[in-house]
Amino acid sequence: MSSPFRRRPTLDQLNALGADTAISALGIVITELGDDYVRGTMPVDARTKQPYGLLHGGSSVLLAETLASTAGNLCVEENQQAVGLEINANHVRATKSGLVTGTARAVHVGRSTQLWEIRIEDEAGRLVCLSRMTAAVVGG
Repeated sequence: MSSPFRRRPTLDQLNALGADTAISALGIVITELGDDYVRGTMPVDARTKQPYGLLHGGSSVLLAETLASTAGNLCVEENQQAVGLEINANHVRATKSGLVTGTARAVHVGRSTQLWEIRIEDEAGRLVCLSRMTAAVVGG
């Protein structure tokens, strides 16, 4: 697949967008911008765990939507925005510590909608969560 991205900001620019938001509060960091993907990490710690000591499913969804929304907004015109319309998540494996890494890749990038698949893996490369997000392209 050729790159769907229209813009190529730096990692510092992408991470600055998350300052003082839920993204920075959970320790999410965009770590890589590839030809057709956005990758980021999130710690499994007190900020992202549920009361039983496991990574909270909602934290995984926040990571997934952050990565997909970031990627989606790199695919639209300057006067447009990609906004989450629907997201689902299958929580495949529990994790209690370390760092999880999510990778968002486009399934479909259209003029009015986008579909993204987000794989979240633990440090051993095992699938923790598989998510899909549909974004609506607005503005323009």
